[in-house]
Amino acid sequence: MHAMPAIPLAPHRLSGVVYGVLFNHTPALAALGEQVNRAPYQGAPKAPVLYLKPRNTLVGDGAEVSVPAEAPELEVGAALGVVIGRPSCKLTLTNALDHVAGYTVVNDVSVPHDSYYRPSVRFKARDGFCPIGPDVVPRHRVQHPDALRVRVMVDGVLRQETTTGERIRGLAQLLVDVTDFMTLQPGDVLMTGVAAGAPRAKAGQEVMIDIEGVGCLRNRFVAESVIPGDHA
Repeated sequence: MHAMPAIPLAPHRLSGVVYGVLFNHTPALAALGEQVNRAPYQGAPKAPVLYLKPRNTLVGDGAEVSVPAEAPELEVGAALGVVIGRPSCKLTLTNALDHVAGYTVVNDVSVPHDSYYRPSVRFKARDGFCPIGPDVVPRHRVQHPDALRVRVMVDGVLRQETTTGERIRGLAQLLVDVTDFMTLQPGDVLMTGVAAGAPRAKAGQEVMIDIEGVGCLRNRFVAESVIPGDHA
C-alpha cells in the first residue's frame, strides 16, 4: 500500500487530520425521508455532524484500495477537500474563506451501510479508505468552490455527476459552524460532504474522481490480501 505522500503547500504540509461531514447534501438528507425524525436521529441535525478519517486511511493518487472479502463492493464518496491555511477559530462569514489555503480531491471510501448515525469506524476507517490528491490547488485559483462539477468514473464509465452545490451549509457557513466549537489547524482537511447516490466499485476496477478546477484522483480497487500471522 502506498503511504500518504507529503504534499508541499508553503508554509505547511497536510497535517494528516481529515474531517468528514454527514448530511450536508440536501438530497442526501431528503433521502432519509421520515426516518430522520425517528430514532436514533430524532430530527435533522442542527449543527455539522463530523467524523474522522484517521491517518491509517490516508493514501495518495494511484494507490490501491483494498476491498475486504466481507464487503464485495465499496462506496465511492467523491468530496471536495478544503485545506486549512491558518488556525481557524470562531470564524465569520466575512473572513472564513481567508483561512482556506487550497482545495484537493478526496475519495471518502466506505463499506456500504444503512445507518449513518455515529458511523461505525469499521465502515469508514479501514486502511486506505481515504485517497486524497493528487495536489492542492491554491484558493485563488478556485473562484466558486460551492459550484464545481464533480464526476465519478468507474473503469472509464461515468457513474455519477453532481456538483459541490446543493449543500445545506455552503463552504463559508460550514467553516463558521465547525469553528464555533473547535479549532481547525493549518494542514487539516475538511470535506464539504458527499452527494447522495454514491456509486460503488469492486475489486479489479479503477475509480477516477474529477472535480472541476481541482484535479483528478485515480485509484484501483483490489481484493484484500491477508498475510498469514498478520493481525494488524
